[in-house]
Amino acid sequence: MSVNIKLPDGLQISEFELSMLLASKLFESGLISSGQGAEMVGLSKRAFIEMLGKYEVSVFGYDFDELEEELDEI
Repeated sequence: MSVNIKLPDGLQISEFELSMLLASKLFESGLISSGQGAEMVGLSKRAFIEMLGKYEVSVFGYDFDELEEELDEI
């Protein structure tokens, strides 16, 4: 599938960065698997999972605040 997206003039973002932003949010939303995300951006599954942290996406389905709250309850 091919999609055309009109970006603002002067936006300095690479194709990889844009693909990674989209894939990470789709993964975070549960719409794609980590394998599908990796395929979208051209990385191995392991590399994609490692990159998710840069985009503030948890592989475990928790955000930092939720994890911190759970740890405080222990």
